[in-house]
Amino acid sequence: MAAVWQQVLAVDARYAAYRTPRWPQFRTQYVRRRSQLLREQAKGGEPEGATRRWYLRVRARLLAQRYGALSEAGSCRGHSGSALRGSRTTLDRMEDFEDDPRAPRGHRRSLSRGSHPGAPPERPPGVVPTPLAEASRAMAGDTTLGENYAFAGVYHVFDQHSDSAVPRVQFAHDDRHLLACCSLDGTISVCRLAPGPPAVLRVLRGHGAGVADVAWSLANDVLVSASLDATLRLWAPADGRCIRRVADPDGAALLCCAFQPLNNNLTVLLFVPPQVGSARHMVRVVNISTGKAARGGAGRLPGRVLALCFDAAGRVLWAGDDRGSVSSFLCDPNTGRLTKASRVVVQAGGSITSLSARAWASREAPDPSLLVNACPDRLLLFRVVEEEGSGAPGLRLRRSFPTRHREQPLRSCFCPLMSFRQGACVVTGSEDACVHFFDVGRSARATVNTLQGHGGAVLAVAFNCDESLLASSDATGTVIVWRRQHA
Repeated sequence: MAAVWQQVLAVDARYAAYRTPRWPQFRTQYVRRRSQLLREQAKGGEPEGATRRWYLRVRARLLAQRYGALSEAGSCRGHSGSALRGSRTTLDRMEDFEDDPRAPRGHRRSLSRGSHPGAPPERPPGVVPTPLAEASRAMAGDTTLGENYAFAGVYHVFDQHSDSAVPRVQFAHDDRHLLACCSLDGTISVCRLAPGPPAVLRVLRGHGAGVADVAWSLANDVLVSASLDATLRLWAPADGRCIRRVADPDGAALLCCAFQPLNNNLTVLLFVPPQVGSARHMVRVVNISTGKAARGGAGRLPGRVLALCFDAAGRVLWAGDDRGSVSSFLCDPNTGRLTKASRVVVQAGGSITSLSARAWASREAPDPSLLVNACPDRLLLFRVVEEEGSGAPGLRLRRSFPTRHREQPLRSCFCPLMSFRQGACVVTGSEDACVHFFDVGRSARATVNTLQGHGGAVLAVAFNCDESLLASSDATGTVIVWRRQHA
C-alpha cells in the first residue's frame, strides 16, 4: 500500500524546487505535509494498477502545466541545476524500483548511488538521512547543517515576566509569529512577532500560583495551562477569556499538560503529590468540555512525574519522573483510556525533565524517536522500538550529548524541518546560559551552534513551524527570539 503514495510523493518532489524559490523552507514543509496526508490515505487500501497509473499521469500533467516542464532551462531559480538533476535521478531510480515486479513488496527503497531495478533494498545506516540523500538535500535547498542553523542575531527580547522564571515557550501550530510564554509569576503572555513590531498582545491572569506548562490546541483557538495552584485553565487567546477552570480534587499542583493530538477535547495532566512521601504519582486524562476525568484515563508512576508527550499518532503517551524512568501508556483517542505499556530506567538516580517525540518523515530514515533531558548532565536520543512478544513500545539508545543540567527543569526539542535534510539537529537549553544545537548524526564534535545572550539558565526552547525563528526562555524571566540567518 505504501508504494502508491511513495510514487505520488516522488512526482511532487520533482517540482519541489519550483515552489516559492525564495522560501525553501516552505517547499520542505509542503512535501512533508503531502507525505503525511498520503500515508493516511494509503491506509484505506491500494488502488488497482490502472487507477494508480492514471492518477500519476494526471498529477504530473497538472504540475507541468502549473510550473512548466522540468527540462526548461533556468526554471529552477535560486538553485543549482546539478542539485535538481540529482533529485530527479534519485527519484527516477526509486520509481523504477517500486515498479519492478522483482522487487519484494513492502521493502524500503534503496537511494544509494548506482542502485538499479531489482537490486536488494538497503537499510539506512543511522537514524538520520544518509549523505547520498540527493532528493532530500535538493528539497531543503542543498545547504549544510551549519548553514541551516546559523543565526543572524537577536530578533526581539521580551521581559514582561521579569524576575520570574519562564519554564515554557511555545509557538502556535503552523504559525510563524504567534508565541505563548508561561511564567512562575502566575501569568501567561501571548505575543505577536509580525506583522509590525513585536508586541505582547495580552497577558492572561487568573492563576493563584506559578504556571508550569502551557499548550496550544491544534487550531490555535484554545490555550491550556497547568499551574502550581492545583488548577487547569482553558483560555481563548484571541480575547484572553478564561473558558474553563478545572481544579484537582485533592489540591495537588499541576506540573504539565498536553492535548491529545487526535482529539483536542482531551487533555492529559500531571499531578504532583500534595505532601512529601505520598504514593500518588499520577497522570490523568481530562475531558475539557465537561471538566471531568475520562473513565479509565488515569495511570500511576513510581516517581514524581515531571514531563510528558504524545507520539505523532497520538497512540502512545510518554511520561518521565524524578526517579530517572520513562513510562509509556497506550491511549485511546476516543475515550481517553490509558493502558500501561512499559517502563525504562534511563538515568538511575536522576530525573527526567523533558520529553519530545517525533518520527523522521522521510524515505531515508522513518525511525520514530524520543528526545530526553535527563539530569544530571545528559541529553539522550532514543529510537522507539517494539518489544518482542508484547508489542509495547520500548527504547533503544542512539546518541547521548553532554549538557550542563543539575538543578533546573530544562527542555529540548527537535528541529521541525529536519526530515528532508542530510543530517538532523536537536536543540536544548542549558544551565550555562546558552542554547545548544547538536547534530544527531555526528559521532564526534556534535555541536553545530551555540547561542549566547541569556543571563541565567535557559529553561525552554521552541522553533516556529518553518524554523525562521527560535524562542528561548530563562530562569530570570527573559525570552529571546532569535532569527535564522537564511530566513
